[in-house]
Amino acid sequence: MILIADGGSTKTEWVVTENGKEIQRILTKGMNPYLQSEDDISAEVKTVLLPELKASTLDALYFYGAGCAPQFIPMMQQTFEKAFENVKKVEVYSDMLGACRGLSGKNPGIVCIIGTGSNSCYYDGEAIVTNVSPLGFILGDDGSGSALGKQLVGDLLKNQMPEGLKEKFLEQHDLTAPVIIERVYRQPFPNRFLAGFAPFIYQNLNVPEVRALALNGFKSFLNRNVKQYDYHQNKVHFVGSIAFYFQELLQEAIKDCGMQMGTILKSPMDGLIEYHA
Repeated sequence: MILIADGGSTKTEWVVTENGKEIQRILTKGMNPYLQSEDDISAEVKTVLLPELKASTLDALYFYGAGCAPQFIPMMQQTFEKAFENVKKVEVYSDMLGACRGLSGKNPGIVCIIGTGSNSCYYDGEAIVTNVSPLGFILGDDGSGSALGKQLVGDLLKNQMPEGLKEKFLEQHDLTAPVIIERVYRQPFPNRFLAGFAPFIYQNLNVPEVRALALNGFKSFLNRNVKQYDYHQNKVHFVGSIAFYFQELLQEAIKDCGMQMGTILKSPMDGLIEYHA
């Protein structure tokens, strides 16, 4: 019996499997070592995950997480080994490798994540060969929920959107400009806060300026990241909530940038279950 986790910045999906069959699925908050301390991650595991977990013993835990760069993997591994006393093997990998294994299995391709944050790589069927640094929420994450949300809020508060849209946004989310500034600059997880406005963008795609904001965000992601790989010879695969729900616009951006669309999935979990079977 094994436990597989797909950890994003907003949520983490945990699935217990036995012989390739799903036994239990649990959702917790995101676990990103770039943004959270070891104590925060440990507390979420112990207070939310473990009380729900039905399996008393596990043969292995495979955790694929956002922010799990090489320098953070030992800390994450140690955190899970302490929390899961009876697990026989703990392995921690980046969410990028999880996306590759979940989308492409053992086949090569360009694999991208577009959710709260964004990332991309060229995968040769076994390992990540090339990776353009996503640079995180402040410097990068092009086309992601947090980037689109940041652009939307800035345009609304600077009166760059059609009349009435700012008032509609503030009323729908029960916000004011000072509260937004407080949430972004003085409270934790501003990326999650801003990514939370992606549904508003989706609901208002009939507004030309909003549609252009989203389309240009995806084109920025493709131009600044994917064009650094051999996109002429490889299809471009996507995973993540933003890629999944905005796939019509994403397909338009792919076409405009001269690329070939591959598979789009909301989550890599089903592919990871198959991979680890």
